[in-house]
Amino acid sequence: MATSDELAQVDISTEEKDKLVAEVMRYALFKTHQNSGCPIKREELTQIITKNYRQRALPALVIKEAGDRLAATFGYEMRELQRTRATSTRSGRPSSQQPSNLDAKSYVLVSKLDPEVYSKYVEDKERAHVSGFAFVVISIVHVAGGKISEEDLWRQLKRLGLNETDEDHPVLRNNKQALELLVQQRYLLKEKIAGPEGHSMVYELAERALDESISSKLKEYISQVIAFSITCSINSYKMFGCGHKYSYSRMKWI
Repeated sequence: MATSDELAQVDISTEEKDKLVAEVMRYALFKTHQNSGCPIKREELTQIITKNYRQRALPALVIKEAGDRLAATFGYEMRELQRTRATSTRSGRPSSQQPSNLDAKSYVLVSKLDPEVYSKYVEDKERAHVSGFAFVVISIVHVAGGKISEEDLWRQLKRLGLNETDEDHPVLRNNKQALELLVQQRYLLKEKIAGPEGHSMVYELAERALDESISSKLKEYISQVIAFSITCSINSYKMFGCGHKYSYSRMKWI
């Protein structure tokens, strides 16, 4: 909650500030739902605030309070993402001269509710396959050392029945678009690099997948899936024949 001194510094009334906070909260909630959890640019929130106001310190004050109220009211943390990675050149080497073409700052809403409460009142069970797909892809990249070529990733996904060219999957619909969504959501980073046989695409873990709150759970789930798959093997089942459904039902972190 902004103090009277802070409001005096930006020359705005409590009522005006509360209205701006409410607008930012509504926008963040709507945008998160509309864009399947993709990050919200700080610039978008700033434009809402500076539409009728020009005080330079106002956006930071309003965005901070909007985050506090989202946490107190809905149990969401408005987490800031900031990517400092430089854009790669065509030769595949990072350029120290070229600034990143990605957003300097953006935000995602992350539920801080108790897992049981989230599962009962918030989680959309009909979208469990989306979390399951994300879990599988991020796990594959993690096990590969945090980076994997596009060719190798699709080779692994094909073993699960997910073909790159499938645009009518019974659950995911377009498989390539489902993978691209993970890039847009900043779970994966996709880059073009140069190699002996020409250019190729590489996926690596991005900020959200590297966040401790996710990476620690990811390692835990991978260990559980491996242990579960060993049990399945004893009973002559294939690892993901009995393991993937288990994984999907356990994913509450995305």
